[in-house]
Amino acid sequence: MTKDKVYDFMKQHKLAVLSTVSANHEPQSALVGIAVSANLEIVFDTLKTSRKYENLLQNPWVALVIGWDDETTVQYEGIATELAGPEDDRYREIYYEAYPDGRDRAINWAGLVHFKVTPKWLRYSNFNEPVVIKEETF
Repeated sequence: MTKDKVYDFMKQHKLAVLSTVSANHEPQSALVGIAVSANLEIVFDTLKTSRKYENLLQNPWVALVIGWDDETTVQYEGIATELAGPEDDRYREIYYEAYPDGRDRAINWAGLVHFKVTPKWLRYSNFNEPVVIKEETF
């Protein structure tokens, strides 16, 4: 399994389960819309009023699960960074390519922000014959 094949798999999926941990060490998971860069970075948006936003400010380490159909998934761990300025526009564009309505949300939803997750570890698992399990550390 190559990086390009993992990218192709991830790009096919527009949803992932994102897990964060609060300052009190309480876990929280949420379904989020995602977009993926060629470097396997994940971009998503959220509201500043969400629990995940506060959790990300306290602890940027996250875990995601992408895909679940046909016993094929990517488990993904990384560091989330809030996109702050125009230097991050290239990541927002990746998100808007997957979610064209995201531009409208960014303008009209108060407190909407974007995050980029940089991968640190992932595991691609396909439990169909022939079984393929590939781990990668970044």
